[in-house]
Amino acid sequence: MTLALASLLLPLGTALLMLALRLRSGNWVIVASLGSLLCAGLALNQVLDQGLQTLVIGGWRTPLGIRFELSTLTALLLIFTAMTHLLVAIYAQYSRHSQTRDTDYWPLSSLLHASLAALWLSRDLFNWYVTLELLGLVAVAMIILSGPKAYAPALRYLLLSLAASLCYLLGVALLYGRYGVLDLDLLAQSSQADHSTRMALLLMTVGLMLKAALWPLHLWLPAAHSSAPTAVSALLSALVVKGPLFILWLLWSRVAPLEMTESAGLLFALAGIVALLSGGWAALRTPLLKRLVAYSTVAQLGYALLALGLLLRWQQSELSVALWLFVLAHGLAKVSMFLAAGEMQATLGSRRVASLKGATQTMPVAMFAFAVAGGSLIGLPPSGGFVAKWVLLQPLLAEPIHWPWALGVLIGTLASAAYVFRVVALSFDRAEATPPNFNPDPFAQWLALLPAIAVWGLALFSQPLIRWLTEASG
Repeated sequence: MTLALASLLLPLGTALLMLALRLRSGNWVIVASLGSLLCAGLALNQVLDQGLQTLVIGGWRTPLGIRFELSTLTALLLIFTAMTHLLVAIYAQYSRHSQTRDTDYWPLSSLLHASLAALWLSRDLFNWYVTLELLGLVAVAMIILSGPKAYAPALRYLLLSLAASLCYLLGVALLYGRYGVLDLDLLAQSSQADHSTRMALLLMTVGLMLKAALWPLHLWLPAAHSSAPTAVSALLSALVVKGPLFILWLLWSRVAPLEMTESAGLLFALAGIVALLSGGWAALRTPLLKRLVAYSTVAQLGYALLALGLLLRWQQSELSVALWLFVLAHGLAKVSMFLAAGEMQATLGSRRVASLKGATQTMPVAMFAFAVAGGSLIGLPPSGGFVAKWVLLQPLLAEPIHWPWALGVLIGTLASAAYVFRVVALSFDRAEATPPNFNPDPFAQWLALLPAIAVWGLALFSQPLIRWLTEASG
């Protein structure tokens, strides 16, 4: 457990040091992210050998103290968070078109890293509230780094995030008033399907869905993610929206009484199907490149919402595995797509999808990264997206009565293919003459390709990954 705590304290200490000494160099964050990644990897090895581990902060036992819990899923999420921050930090520091070099991005990104690590480890409802607030405030500050054009989306995100926090906190207060505890395990042992519990879970669910931009509470996401600097967009889409989803999963799978999960699961699953369709349709229609990638986040989160809903409805552990496979595969793909889209947008001097005409000739590596990552979103084999979709489809295809859900997944897949191939097809047109100041950055393009290759490499490790996630959800 000490190693997992070190994975949290390294970015936190780096952020505080940079703020105190007014340092704005990305090399500090790169070193801290690398150290955090190594600690998280060792923590995973430790939990695989020794099983679930807990740490009571300050020696105060529950229900008074704050309890951290390290499971295989938590360790994997710590690794994923540190790896994503490391990759994006290298891009932000060394890309020729970086908008965040020598800015407040560096302490803010470290605070974001620490907030996420604390969220993954916490098992206390109020401690989750604290981490969600830190996460939201830091995310808003990072969006504003783009300048005046980002003020309106950032303000909308801030106001909705505060409203979501209020809903969540009211739900926490209701549960505390009803049961007198906030620890997840203690609540799981005592929760009952009464009016107070229903109202509390409803309020917390609305708050978490709004923070995670889950349909239909997603309207703030496309403008906020597309107007942020490229490095920030990658972090927001790959990581920030997954934190509230993690809490929502634990809340409904471990705290909610079984009498409530079946009806709630149906609503989650239906919302997931609608998210796949509406998000895909919006991505297909938008004329702006980064907004297309942002809308695809809304659509792809529909798979996770569908898996969560069917997990609650049917109580099958493989659906929990599918949910977290989608999270990991989507995160890697989105880092690649946002970095590639940001590079193409900065180099070609246009935010529009139409500017990518002939991009396979002018910026082949960036376009290849976008297409490879998009292939995982579609679910082409043998990508990580395909593995996640296959795990999700197995229980759907096992019973003929479940065919409407499988049909929804198929239609969502076709929608993903439509908006990805819209970009790819345009990039194969004949390129127009490049301007004299055309100056692509090969290093940044190859960096964008790395997570796209990694998401396809997930298939090579699918068996141990599925086994670890099964143990974590069992």
